[in-house]
Amino acid sequence: MKIDPHAPSLRVRLTVLLLLAVLVTALAQAVITWRAARAEVESVFDAQMQRIALSLTGGLAATVLEGSVLDGPPGSQELIIQVWRADGIMLYRSPSARLLPPQAVIGFSDVLAAGEPYRVYTLETATQVIQIAQAQSARRRMAGQLALRAVLPVALLAPVLMLIVWWVVGRAVAPVGRLRRQLASRAAGDLAPLPVAGLPAEVAPLVAEMNGLLARLDGAWRQLSDFTADAAHELRTPLAALRLQLQSLQRADTPEARQLATERLLAGVDRATRLVEQLLALARHDGDGAAAASAPVDLLALARRAVHDAAPEAQAHQIDLRGPGEGAAEVSVTGQADALAVLLRNLIDNALRHTPAGGVVQVTATRCASGAPELAVQDSGPGIPPSERQRVLDRFYRVPGAAGHGSGLGLAIVQAVARRHGARVEVGESAELGGARVGVVWPVA
Repeated sequence: MKIDPHAPSLRVRLTVLLLLAVLVTALAQAVITWRAARAEVESVFDAQMQRIALSLTGGLAATVLEGSVLDGPPGSQELIIQVWRADGIMLYRSPSARLLPPQAVIGFSDVLAAGEPYRVYTLETATQVIQIAQAQSARRRMAGQLALRAVLPVALLAPVLMLIVWWVVGRAVAPVGRLRRQLASRAAGDLAPLPVAGLPAEVAPLVAEMNGLLARLDGAWRQLSDFTADAAHELRTPLAALRLQLQSLQRADTPEARQLATERLLAGVDRATRLVEQLLALARHDGDGAAAASAPVDLLALARRAVHDAAPEAQAHQIDLRGPGEGAAEVSVTGQADALAVLLRNLIDNALRHTPAGGVVQVTATRCASGAPELAVQDSGPGIPPSERQRVLDRFYRVPGAAGHGSGLGLAIVQAVARRHGARVEVGESAELGGARVGVVWPVA
């Protein structure tokens, strides 16, 4: 599979996101610091303006201002001071091109002087009115400088922080890169589980699910290999037989001989077709990991339908095929109707092939003494020896000396379908008919 070279890198994405988080945090810190610094500067300068105004109430402004009244933090020298007499005559004005309004609110207020905002403190005494003003720009500049001093170290350390984040993220995603290299170095048929040790908690569940998928793929691969080997082995014999029958048809020199060769050839084609169908059914029911949805299945109706479908073949072999009686009680299980129909069809077909002409095959759908549902097929044939009753469920196994041209797949298909339904297959002897009895028993609900 071709990898997109422009696909976003997890390492780059994490690094960028972390750096963006740091940047946003630094900006938020700058805003908070600026607001805090501005509030602090406002408080400091307001207190200074009050002290200056109070110091001017004790004597003439010129005399007082010659001292250290204006000594203070940066921005103190940008103050505007005006002293008014009670009758409105200005007694003192600091050197400034801006003139404050003669009437102002007692205490703190914000006014415009020459188009610039000022913070003004007005103090009224019995003989004079003192106004102290400071430009708001000076206060903002001071707050900005304080905020810059707080954020500047973060900005200067940003390159170092970027390298640290890049290294930390690289260490964090290193297990993912190691896992990728392990997968890239594997051979096509290597489906062994991936190591989980040392993986982060976020990656370990993903690897565990991948191991589960590898296990399922390994099982499917083994089933495919077994199916291919079994099919190649089993199809060799019928194909060789078809070739011989075709040669016999070519050598036939009379109509009777050609008719006999044609019938044998058609019978061989039918056997080969049936073998292929059974191989496909076994592969489908033995290896289907995604089962279809289950639903209630009426075993009694299923048995009667299967008997009806197999009746022509039973008549052709002169066998009495019997289904459940009219008074039989209803028996239901939860499963897949199509799969159970395949199971029952193979049971009936197996019984018909091993029952001689004039025999009987009985199909029943009942409940055992324990109350467990059971679907059974019994016949009046030669039966199955006790030593072979377990082996007949294996694929391609036939009882030595058994009559007919079976492929040994019928009961294997029954076993595969029964396992998928949680049922078990019991092979025994029919007490009523004397032949074989094969039952599929479900657990008691």
